[in-house]
Amino acid sequence: MRLTDNKLTELSVPFSIRLACILFAIGLIITGLYVLQDVIVPVVFSIIIAILLYPVNRRLERWGVSRVVSIVLCIILLIGVLILLFYLVSLQIAAFTDEAPRLIERGNQILDKLRDFAERTLNINKSRQVTEARKYMGQVLQSGGVILTTTLLATTNTLSTISLVPLYVFFLLLYRDFFRAFLYKLFASTKKAKLNIVFFRIYDIVRDYMIGLVSVIFIVGVLNTVGLIILKVEYAVFFGFFGAVMILIPYIGILIGSVLPTLYTLMTHDNPLVALGVLGVFLFVQVLEGNFITPYIVGSKVSVNPLAAIIVLLLWGQLWGISGLILALPLTAIIKVIFDAVEPLRPFGFLLGEAERPRTVTVSVDEIKRKLPQQVKKFIPERKSERVKE
Repeated sequence: MRLTDNKLTELSVPFSIRLACILFAIGLIITGLYVLQDVIVPVVFSIIIAILLYPVNRRLERWGVSRVVSIVLCIILLIGVLILLFYLVSLQIAAFTDEAPRLIERGNQILDKLRDFAERTLNINKSRQVTEARKYMGQVLQSGGVILTTTLLATTNTLSTISLVPLYVFFLLLYRDFFRAFLYKLFASTKKAKLNIVFFRIYDIVRDYMIGLVSVIFIVGVLNTVGLIILKVEYAVFFGFFGAVMILIPYIGILIGSVLPTLYTLMTHDNPLVALGVLGVFLFVQVLEGNFITPYIVGSKVSVNPLAAIIVLLLWGQLWGISGLILALPLTAIIKVIFDAVEPLRPFGFLLGEAERPRTVTVSVDEIKRKLPQQVKKFIPERKSERVKE
């Protein structure tokens, strides 16, 4: 900038300097997101939960319930549903304790078979196998203390963070008008109507994505359970819905969820083909989920193309771990809405979105003939229209 005639006139900034500033700002934002993830991630989850609870809260307010009471009722309802789910899961987990002796016995039989196979085929005697197993077991136990301590600390931090989520949700719903007024003041140069359109689009994306995700989890859980029941696998409901919940990790979630039932079936059935069938059920359901169920139910609300989705999954997962994988698609969809609303950022929003398919249009031959020289027109037959690919 320079001062000319008591006015500031802009100087053209070289592209290299602008690029350096943009990269520095992006690096600073990413560093802040990583360093402050313990604070930001619960707030993001709280915003999503608040959006899901907002219709119920608004309905209660229309019935004459005060805002504070309606918010408290919504949070109590949410906590009650979560407690019910955890109770049902705990019942299934408790049932596994009764199976522990049988699983241990079966595991010992498999280990004995593997030791005999290694001795016959690889010429490794059993005493050497025991020595190697003890050595590796000692290394595992030595590092187990550190892992256990780290896990306990992480669990304690996670529980303390989760305890703050209801508080965040309460204040987000209570002060929603205040936050909207703040955004109006922050973007004072933008018309309120345009801001409202962006707000409504973000709200619709998050709401429809989460509702669609819950519906997909239920449908996939039922399909998994039916497949496991046909294969006569024990705890089919638990394994089926456990694999369905893993959809929260897009693209690879069902595969991860298939590991536990496959291993369990391998240990409890003499025929290994049953375990292979379990894996086949989960793979088949994943194909249905990825190509039919999710596109039909969720639709184009989260219109992020597959390549961009894979890249953002890796980036958010590297940034925030499992939480980043869960939040990757809705956050990227929100970012796309913002990019589409800001003129200089629209190319990036276009890059994140679905690629447009070639459209088929009808062009009149007469219109084409009028633009051609007279010598060429006589060679074109008289036809009403033809279909031309753009």
